[in-house]
Amino acid sequence: MSDPAKIATQIMAAVGGIQNVKSLTHCATRLRFTLRDKQQFNQAQLEKMPEVLSTVVAGDESQVVIGANVTKYYAAIQQQYQLHEAGEPNQPTPTQEKNLIKRILNAIVSIMAPIITVLIAGGMFKVVIAILALVGLNPKSTAYLTLSFMADAAFYFLPFMLAVSAAKKFNTNTYLAMMMAGVLLHPNFTALVAAGKPIALFGAPIRLASYGGSVIPIILIVWFMSYVERFAEKVAPNMIKTMLKPLLVALITAPIALIVIGPIGSLLGDGLYTAVTFINQHTPWLVPTLVGGAFTPLLVMVGMHVSLLPLATLSMTKFGSETIMGPGMLASNIAQAGAAAAIAVREKQTRGRQIALSASVTALSGITEPALYGVTLKYKHALTCVVVSGGLAGLFAGLTGLVRYSFGSPGIFTLPVFIGANPTNFRNALLTVAIAFGATFLSTYFFATVATNASTSAKTHPQPFQSVVAGEMIPLARVQDEVFAAGTLGHGVAIIPESGTIVAPADATVSMLYPTNHAIGLTTASGQEVLIHIGIDTVRLDGRFFKPLVSQGESVKVGQPLIKIDLPLIEKSGFDPTVIVLLPNTPPERIEVHEKASVRPGDKLFSFIPET
Repeated sequence: MSDPAKIATQIMAAVGGIQNVKSLTHCATRLRFTLRDKQQFNQAQLEKMPEVLSTVVAGDESQVVIGANVTKYYAAIQQQYQLHEAGEPNQPTPTQEKNLIKRILNAIVSIMAPIITVLIAGGMFKVVIAILALVGLNPKSTAYLTLSFMADAAFYFLPFMLAVSAAKKFNTNTYLAMMMAGVLLHPNFTALVAAGKPIALFGAPIRLASYGGSVIPIILIVWFMSYVERFAEKVAPNMIKTMLKPLLVALITAPIALIVIGPIGSLLGDGLYTAVTFINQHTPWLVPTLVGGAFTPLLVMVGMHVSLLPLATLSMTKFGSETIMGPGMLASNIAQAGAAAAIAVREKQTRGRQIALSASVTALSGITEPALYGVTLKYKHALTCVVVSGGLAGLFAGLTGLVRYSFGSPGIFTLPVFIGANPTNFRNALLTVAIAFGATFLSTYFFATVATNASTSAKTHPQPFQSVVAGEMIPLARVQDEVFAAGTLGHGVAIIPESGTIVAPADATVSMLYPTNHAIGLTTASGQEVLIHIGIDTVRLDGRFFKPLVSQGESVKVGQPLIKIDLPLIEKSGFDPTVIVLLPNTPPERIEVHEKASVRPGDKLFSFIPET
């Protein structure tokens, strides 16, 4: 079993060290870093770690996808490095996302991700209460009422938790942010709202709005407060800054929060409520179909699936149930499980079968990253089967009016979240699971491309790999990078390129195309993995001067162009363009290098020597 402390050290080294980390949070499956310099985020190094499923760069976040064990490594990092929470000046990073929509979505994801645990805790608590009611607990009893307010606390006091999370995101004082949440939820204010009489502060009217369980108002308030704090930092004299700065922040933010920002946030919430109501009344099938189909895998790949949580929370607060996330994600998650199970049945290689089977079980429990990155993206047509079958299951969920009454990662172990007022709802959830798993299993089994056992020839004779580019061939030891030179990422050869076209060294499937297009992973029919890494530290170019000619999951033939590079501009930018070709999971004694001074596409580069 991996040593969490050791893995934590490796992860931190690959993200640029503690000095490069502004903040770190985690969700159910991912470490979410905010880095000072995203160019130091070494995706290739991270993705070679067995504990890491994938990496994602989404806006200001650099994500390391771990899976269900993410909390173990997060705790190890915190124990070793004791990362701060907030309080630094909110200075933009050199690569900060400039697109306003993306920045908003990234902010929502960063704020909502850390509190998913609380929502799951409250949601599953309510499930337990519902089950107790089914077996005889009187809804009017003291025990029932006490348990209910315990569970409801996770939702009513949501602004407090959002205040903490938003303060970390906007780099402002956590405790002043919590004070603003207290302003919204103070018993005196809620009493005035309940009374229904108009109220004003120095003549300025205050909207009578209930902020218990709200999402948008407190996020906007803390964002505004972050600017007020910076203003107070500048104007407060050093001699009395300790007292004057927090006073200014509270004195300015609190009234504006109640008079302006809170009402704006409340009105936005009402608008979303109206939109959700309209969808539920006129096209109840639409959202579960889209979420169950293409949306969930796409959002998971970019780490943005949490962005739907505010809408789901709003719906849960207003209706006591939601259709935004639960039904569609149940369909999509189970579809991933069905696809992985089908691959496990068809896969002839022991390792591939084990990976697929494990991923299927994990997806059934609501965690789909192992299935997505390890199976459905790897096997051609498998993801298409997931999208189509998940969409069909989502359509059924929408047409039958399936709703989720509590939060919990949609899977077979959280099916009780679909138990509620409608007695047929749970039955429809079970049928959604059956459709998603069955349809995806069958479609993947018959249509996905799964390599069969390697031929006898492949088992007994060396498998040749041709050169990927024209240039000077050099041993790995001469590569100006310690990781590659030492063979840490695998063994093979390197080429100093003379042309700008990278071609396939063998017939294979594109198993991984890095977001920055500087590296590509291939898998041959016999299961041999090949990594082509173009240049040293070229991940820092962020995709500039690299043009992919193929897509992930595509089958390619030997000599087929894979990536076009602008060699002169790469060199002009100060980067070493050396192309490294590796067999990552192959010991050096089973790689026969055909040493030549120079090579061209079509020339033999090295051969893989199978076990006899």
